[in-house]
Amino acid sequence: QVQLVESGGGLVQPGGSLRLSCVASGGIFSFYAMGWYRQVPGKQRELVATITSGSNTNYADSVKGRFTISRDNAKNTVYLQMNSLKPEDTAVYYCNARRQDTWNSYWGQGTQVTVSS
Repeated sequence: QVQLVESGGGLVQPGGSLRLSCVASGGIFSFYAMGWYRQVPGKQRELVATITSGSNTNYADSVKGRFTISRDNAKNTVYLQMNSLKPEDTAVYYCNARRQDTWNSYWGQGTQVTVSS
């Protein structure tokens, strides 16, 4: 019954910022990890950033220093603050969450981020 809904995507100019949100609905669950991935048409989906229940974070080298992932465990929500955006950041961004109890992972439907002048 877990559903992940992303929001916050849109069109932004290079150097601009966006803040993505992902809310897990269907109940309050314990997620071991939540994260953001992105995909460009014709390319494999790639990891952007993840955060564990213990607030351990991991970032793709391409976004280190520019993106910040955070989560609100009580609200089952994960955020991605994206600063200094580049055209190469253009992609569909997907939220992912892995449940602590079942170890199942879930994907959101994605939100489009377009960085263009």
